[in-house]
Amino acid sequence: MQPTSDLSLITLILDASIPVQLVMLILIGISVLSWTYIFSKRATLKRAHEQTRLFEDDFWAGGDLAALQKSVSSSPGDYGALARIFDAGMTEFIKARRVNGNAEALLDGPRRAMRASYQREMDSLESHLNFLASAGSVSPYIGLLGTVWGIMHAFLGLSAMQQATLAAVAPGIAEALIATAIGLFAAIPAVVAYNRYTNEIDRLSMRFDSFIDEFLNILQRQVR
Repeated sequence: MQPTSDLSLITLILDASIPVQLVMLILIGISVLSWTYIFSKRATLKRAHEQTRLFEDDFWAGGDLAALQKSVSSSPGDYGALARIFDAGMTEFIKARRVNGNAEALLDGPRRAMRASYQREMDSLESHLNFLASAGSVSPYIGLLGTVWGIMHAFLGLSAMQQATLAAVAPGIAEALIATAIGLFAAIPAVVAYNRYTNEIDRLSMRFDSFIDEFLNILQRQVR
């Protein structure tokens, strides 16, 4: 390993050993994918909050529920997750009334339909969160692996020198530490985004749960 006076970031990365460069490439890929999911999930949750608010305004406006259900079923993507949960319950309720079921059957069908729809919507909202959690927990260790390998490589190179100097060992250690820096760069945004988005999804989940209970109470009053 020849000492070099050029300690720029690009030079250190290009001069790093192949295993360290491979670790850096993996971490950069994780970071790019994480940021892609971060921005896409941010847009998804923002749209979900807005659609939920608009549907709640329409629902509690006191209009005809059957007409609202027809409007939602004609374009479910425009109304959002809560509207699709309502559509599932209302559709099942209408079917149950056509067969003249008893009060318990009239409520049990919509309850099961809304719970199934609720789970599908939550699974959709939570998609890619596992990747962010994994990226946040694994990236620092991957970076540390590159750092340890790079330091080992630097000291092995020094063993071939008759005189070890700081100028000789500094580039090898610096390029090794870059792997840890990239690992932290990939991990920190992923952890912050995971915690924030998990909190937002929990808030939506509570709103969905409350709506299901309130809607079932409305249906219960209609079958009495």
